[in-house]
Amino acid sequence: MTATRQAVLFSESNNLYTAKPVNVASVPQRSSFRYPGGKTWFVPAFREWMSHKYQKPKKLIEPFAGGGIISLTALFENHVQCAVMVELDEDVAAVWQSVVSGNGPWLADRILSFKLSRESVISELSTPAVEIKERAFQTILKNRTFHGGVLAKGSGLIKLGENGKGIRSRWYPKTLAKRLLNLEKVSSRIDFRSEDGLKVMRDFSDRKDAVFFIDPPYTAGGKKAGKRLYKYCDIDHEELFAICEALRGDFLITYDNADEVKDLARSHGFSMRLIPMKNTHHAKMQELVIGRDLSWMDQLQALINQKCESKT
Repeated sequence: MTATRQAVLFSESNNLYTAKPVNVASVPQRSSFRYPGGKTWFVPAFREWMSHKYQKPKKLIEPFAGGGIISLTALFENHVQCAVMVELDEDVAAVWQSVVSGNGPWLADRILSFKLSRESVISELSTPAVEIKERAFQTILKNRTFHGGVLAKGSGLIKLGENGKGIRSRWYPKTLAKRLLNLEKVSSRIDFRSEDGLKVMRDFSDRKDAVFFIDPPYTAGGKKAGKRLYKYCDIDHEELFAICEALRGDFLITYDNADEVKDLARSHGFSMRLIPMKNTHHAKMQELVIGRDLSWMDQLQALINQKCESKT
């Protein structure tokens, strides 16, 4: 998500990993989105997971892609040959559809030429988009000028912003244009689908050469965050876990630390670990990582502990 998010690995038994918290500012920012609930903070753990694969997977399936940082990391760092990115939200989908159809440079030019002001944003967003690429530009504009990057109904324009910069707080046209142009390097390896994520998981459930990174809307146990942040937030969490149990390929799920989610994981025989992190307001949070075998996280903990002991 943002450069202020930090994370260290945590086990379910609350044995804190003693490593220095990950500085996500060191993680390459591939996505043009400032996406609420984004997973930039998880990139180091994702790399570690992939490094423990005995056979290199061919495909990564991300059924709730959003800002797509995990898929993009997998492609740019050649962890997989292809990423299947799935997003049901029509606005977010328009951006990825534009990227894979070759309109990334058009978006970059549009961003660089746009004269940002409160008035120009309101004028642009009040004009119905005729083409997908125009809808994509309006989506990026909203994502970068709406409070918290939230695109869901009820969100509005930034008022004060960072350091009193107001609506310009998150508008970095040169940076955004550069990211969109860089996506041209991997766009041919993106299989984008504006479909239901659970359906696509079923479509690839028999692929042993595929891995799945699953970051669903956080609505289990009546959580409201998903409903506030995302247009399409309703999901059958029990069905999601049942599909995961039937997958032939490996998977990781990230969830909020909810009792209902833990119960589902236990009922399906999955492993769990907690990751403590700090959000953009420096509030301490814990998120769950769920999978079939998370022993690679324990191995990493052991290495961290050895390094810490060698320094004392």
